[in-house]
Order: sequence, then structure tokens, then C-alpha cells
Amino acid sequence: MIGGKDLFKHFSKDLPSGLVVFLVALPLCLGIALASGAPLFSGIIAGIVGGVVVGLLSGSHTSVSGPAAGLTVIVYAAINDLGSFESFLAAVILAGIIQLILSVARAGVIGYFFPTSVIKGMLAGIGIILVMKQSPYLLGFGKLEQLTYLNPFEIFGSEPTQVNPGAFIIAVVSISILILWDRKSSKEKSFRKAVPAPLLVVLSGILLNEGFRLFLPSLLLDEALRVTLPKAGSWNDFVGLFSTPDFSGIFTRKLWVVAITIAVIASLETLLSLEAADKIDPYKRISPPNQELFAQGIGNIINGLIGGLPLTAVIVRSSANISAGAHTKLSAIIHGFLLLGTVLLIPSILNLIPLASLAAILVMVGYKLTRVSLFKQQAKLGWNQFLPFVITVFGVVFLDLLFGIGLGIAVSIIFILLANLRNSYFMEERIDDDGKVIHITLSEEVSFLNKGALIKALNEIPADRKVIIDGSKSKVIDYDVLEVIENFKVSAQSKNIVVETIQIEQVSVSDLH
Repeated sequence: MIGGKDLFKHFSKDLPSGLVVFLVALPLCLGIALASGAPLFSGIIAGIVGGVVVGLLSGSHTSVSGPAAGLTVIVYAAINDLGSFESFLAAVILAGIIQLILSVARAGVIGYFFPTSVIKGMLAGIGIILVMKQSPYLLGFGKLEQLTYLNPFEIFGSEPTQVNPGAFIIAVVSISILILWDRKSSKEKSFRKAVPAPLLVVLSGILLNEGFRLFLPSLLLDEALRVTLPKAGSWNDFVGLFSTPDFSGIFTRKLWVVAITIAVIASLETLLSLEAADKIDPYKRISPPNQELFAQGIGNIINGLIGGLPLTAVIVRSSANISAGAHTKLSAIIHGFLLLGTVLLIPSILNLIPLASLAAILVMVGYKLTRVSLFKQQAKLGWNQFLPFVITVFGVVFLDLLFGIGLGIAVSIIFILLANLRNSYFMEERIDDDGKVIHITLSEEVSFLNKGALIKALNEIPADRKVIIDGSKSKVIDYDVLEVIENFKVSAQSKNIVVETIQIEQVSVSDLH
């Protein structure tokens, strides 16, 4: 960790960066809480803890933590399955403890063992669900609690009169701003760099709704269609805003499944975001993954104790931090304190934000996660990348997040096994003094998985040939493969095939039984 004196060494650069990250994070904290079916205040808590606590403990100079869009599906389902937000908080604490164990076990390399195609498929699936889940808020349907994501009639209703025109107008304006800000021609403008798009969307939504109040009262969005954060008149009232965990289900299987799921997915997303942030860090510093898991574990334990959403390192915040010129992790800490100050000082202003504005931000996040170009890019890489990607998307959207990831990994493993079968040996036919000679050179590692392919190749060798099986390049030859070779020596005699082996352990058939 950076010492106190070093922490403020680049204060002049980290202060404006922290302000930019705060402006990006504030609407996202609220929006992700909305998408998760959790109290909106829980998103702010997670942003504060992610900035201050994780920022202090992390070994990364540029990574910023907070509530993540990648966990919204898990959180939404978990709160419903466990029956209450307080029970869910107990699972968040357990998830944090599991992350501490992973840190002590030096499991920071876990992210390297997940195929990129599966990770992209997971994020794309989450993107689709985000778009589907936030669409009702774009149309002003209010705070719907139970949505069947892929049933459009249940999501959008059957009567067009359900659409709130005020919310729809704000949604259209918000999405237009986000699209305009994302254009290449706009990215080079100084005002675009100074004002983050999510902040402009929120401000525009507030101004439009206040304009409706003055000039078009029929379009005004009431409290049910706006952010609702509790207000604290005193310090005791503020303390009372926090939720505490309910441990009554600590010994139930459901709670532990949720805890393990959050720990695994949050850790994976953190490690991937950490790696991505290091890649775009202009100083090319390497963040210690195990220390990051430790920081995330402490952060999630605290979140569970005081009512915050689970958090991860988030690439959206991290990239904004780096682009704004952050030099050390002080910028992340500053953004956390700014979130705290906002909740303490101006909750009334936050409660003016239309839900349609937050939904527009999340819909665009979901669109970017599942954009058409991503599918085209994966298709160009071949079936071994595209099929696991598509199957993961299908599993995440239609079945379950973990089940979808498991399906994608299973398909990836199948492609690995098929490739392993194809690469188990190299066979060529030559003509020398003995006539036609077939040379079979075994690969570096030949396991029982290669047994079927080798048997097939040996059975197809024509009669009256000489066969040389060369194991000189092999470091490992499995016992099953040795058995196949010894059996072939015996059966080859009936086809007048002469078998010669090079540097292959001699094992007689009688020794194998």
C-alpha cells in the first residue's frame, strides 16, 4: 500500500480525476441498485466503500471499485430467492470472507483459467438482460418488482395506455445524449471530456421533469417514477438509514450458493477489470491480484454489515479514472468521499432524478456489452471461439448465469479435447530400401484422450508395410497408449506389418493384465 506522504504526492492530478470518476459513478451506483431490485441507497453505500475502503487497501494505482452491472442479475434473483434484502446481506458477508480465503490461498490467477469467449458471452448475456429489464422504466411503468425478462407481453403490458409519455420523452433525450457523446467526432471536443455523459443525462432528466412541472403538468413524473433516497435530518437519522444482515438462514443451502456465486463472479470480474486497467495504464504498472482480492473481500464484508451492494473493480470507472489523468489511487478514494458528501448534503437533489434517465444509462451499458459487432468479431475467430460464446449467452439469458458459464466452459473443453485428439501424432508414408514405410511421430504429451485416434490410425494401415512408431519427441506417454502400441504389435503380424518403436517404453501385453 502507498504511505500517507506518497498518497498525496500527486494530489493536483488525482483531485480532478476523482471528481470525474464521482460524476460517472453517481448515476451508475443508483442505476445498478435500481436494476438489482435493491434499495437505491445500497448502491451509494457500495460506491463509498468501493472508493474509500477498497481504494485504501488495494495495490492498484488506477482501478476503481463499486457496484457492478455484471452482478445485477445475481443480486436481483438472490434477493427474491432469499426472501429479503437483509438475508442477502448475510450472503454478501460470506462472499467477502470467501474472497479473503482466495486471497490467502494465492488464487489471484483464477482469472487466467476462464476462456475469453466465455467471459465475453457472460457479459453479453448480462447486457441483454439489462436492456430487457430496464425497458419498462424507459416507458414509465414504475417500480415493477417481478419481471419475466424474456416475455415481452409481461414486461411491456398489453395496453399502450400504460406508457408514460413524460418518461418516454426523457428516455429518448437521454439515449440521444449518450449516443451523441459516444460518437468519434464528439470524443475530441473539450466539453465532452469535461462533462461525463451519464452526468449530463441525469441533469437533463431533472431539468426536463422540472420543465414539465412548470409548463406541462400532465407529463410530470411523480415520486414513483423518480429516485427515492431517504433523507436524514440528523446524524442519528443518517445512521438509521443503513441496513443490517439477517443471519437466520446462515445454515441454508440457498444462502451459501448465493455467497459462493457472488464470490466467484465478483472475484473474476475484479481480476479481469484489474488486468484491463493495467493494460491502459500509461505507466504500465502491474497490480497485485491477491492484494486486490483481499481488498475486495474486506469491502464486501463491510457492505454486508451496513447494507451495501456487493462490489467489484469496474472497468468503466477505472477507464474514466485513467482518461482523466489519475496518477495514484487517491483519485478513487476522493470519489468515494464525494459520494458520501453528496448523500449527506444534497439527497433532495438526488431524489429529483427520473428513473427513466438511469434506465437509459443502463440500457446503453447493456447495448455496449452485447453489441452486434461483438457477435461478428467472435464469429470471425472461428467455431472454437464463437460456439462457446453463443452458448454462454444463451445459458445466461434463458437459464441461469452460473449454468450459462458452465455450459460455455464445457463447450470450450470439448474443443480443447478435439484439438488434442488431432494433434496427438504426425503420420507420413515414405519409400526407402524396405519399401513403403509409415512413420508415426507421437506428440510431446500423449494421454488416454488420444487413445481412440491412435487406434483408428493404426487400424487403417494397409497390409505389407513397415511401421515406425517414434516417441523420441514425447515427454509423457500414457499407460493406455503403451497398451495400444503393444496390442498393435501383436495384431500387425496377421497383416504382415513389421512394427518398430523408437524410445518407447517396452511393455508386454502380459504385463498389462
